[in-house]
Amino acid sequence: METAHIVPLAGERPAQFAERLGREYANASIQKEKKHKGQFFTPLAISAFMGGLATPSKKKEVSILDPGCGLAILSCALIEHLIESGALSKITLTLYETDKKVIPLTEAVMNHLKDWCGAHKVVLEYQLNETDFVLDKCECLDGADTIFGEMFGAEKYDYIISNPPYFKLAKDDVHTRSCASIVDGQTNIYALFMAICAKILSEDGQMIFITPRSFASGRYFRSFRDFLFSQVHIDLIHLFNTRKDTFSKDEVLQELVIMRMHPAGDISNITVSFSQGISDLGAPYQKDYPATDIVDVTSDEKVVFLPVDGRDEAILNLFRSWDGNMEKYGIKISTGPVVAFRAYDFIINEPAEDTVPLYWLHNVVKMLCDHPVQKKDKGQYIRVVPETKAALLPNKNYVLLRRFSSKDDSSRLVAAPYFGNMTKSEFVGIENKLNYIYRPEGHLRRDEVMGLTALLDSEMFDAWFRTFNGNINVSATELRMMPLPPIETIREIGRKIILRNNYSIDYINDLVLDYFKIR
Repeated sequence: METAHIVPLAGERPAQFAERLGREYANASIQKEKKHKGQFFTPLAISAFMGGLATPSKKKEVSILDPGCGLAILSCALIEHLIESGALSKITLTLYETDKKVIPLTEAVMNHLKDWCGAHKVVLEYQLNETDFVLDKCECLDGADTIFGEMFGAEKYDYIISNPPYFKLAKDDVHTRSCASIVDGQTNIYALFMAICAKILSEDGQMIFITPRSFASGRYFRSFRDFLFSQVHIDLIHLFNTRKDTFSKDEVLQELVIMRMHPAGDISNITVSFSQGISDLGAPYQKDYPATDIVDVTSDEKVVFLPVDGRDEAILNLFRSWDGNMEKYGIKISTGPVVAFRAYDFIINEPAEDTVPLYWLHNVVKMLCDHPVQKKDKGQYIRVVPETKAALLPNKNYVLLRRFSSKDDSSRLVAAPYFGNMTKSEFVGIENKLNYIYRPEGHLRRDEVMGLTALLDSEMFDAWFRTFNGNINVSATELRMMPLPPIETIREIGRKIILRNNYSIDYINDLVLDYFKIR
């Protein structure tokens, strides 16, 4: 992109200049290319908010790191805030950017930032690295925290600020292999940025990140959470109600959080901050919570719970008061065993003497197993032959639950009751994109099926699930850890629904909310 005609305007602050350059670059870029790189430039309002979270240092000279800097708008916003809030004399800024099309623009921003710092009597020295940050610094993850580790280890930084790239990594990706000690299964590149930065943060430093919420729970990020919370603690988390508003032009679908972190140590409270989007970012709702209410770093899972208001808080407190769970009640949850591409030759559209019903994602809607529902390439029946027998389940009572929700779904959790008398077949097929809840020994009672389904489909359970789950996946692991009310309560709710013969979601929500006195 030609940059010769793009120069700072009179009185234009560095962050404003960076945003203007970013708009021109974005207009000239292909959306597909940006998504491939995980590249989404940070809006000025969010950059200013993030920069403003930094506590000014008492030092005269500070070091700053911006890995994956893009046009360095975050660095500009941070430096503007630090200079206008303190008495700095020198800043050493280290940046990383690998996009050769972006780098000339970043250099233009740096030149303006350097002049702006000079006008405020602050010396800025910067180094713009064109190397891959993760590959450049990954060795620090395996370094021991000893005097020798410090002597030969990576440089430490007083401030680290970042909007890292976001994209999933394959197990054999070079980045995954280089950070194997903190990876368990499929991870996302942003987690590697966070882990490395946590390791190279100075002992009194501050680390400010904006990332998807997906790290907050789930098996794939468990090793990462173990490592992250051994290195830093979060003392402030900001949530957005809508991801689309935050980066609306880029149509990024995952929900975001902004976090301020400090080196690990004792912490009593965590501030949770909340705004609907960018428009009300200047006056967010904030509340302090006991740190263990947000993330219990002594627990095995270290799930991060993120309530956004008093209602979420009440729901979390209710769930924490329950000591029941699936295991305690002799109930299990598993993933549907029919993998469609492996059974392709045995899946058909119409029933025959040797077939049984096959349930897919689209057959499960709230409070209803809808079958058959014809859909292209989603045959509603599967043949019972030696090749498929191992993937079929005994025909008995289940709760079926979608493993994924679409971006347009109003609920994360979509469950339906399945009863063995819905077919005369000995077996039933459940496709791999569904989870199924069952009792291995014996069977789920009818009132248990209805009670569990109603709870999972309720607005209350969905609100609880959203406090820690920031993506469209509904994993069996997360549901196994789900607290449940007493089993007799579940049965009573189920009986009320059966007696009323009303399966509408409005009735289900009213019933559950009234039963537990949540409004």
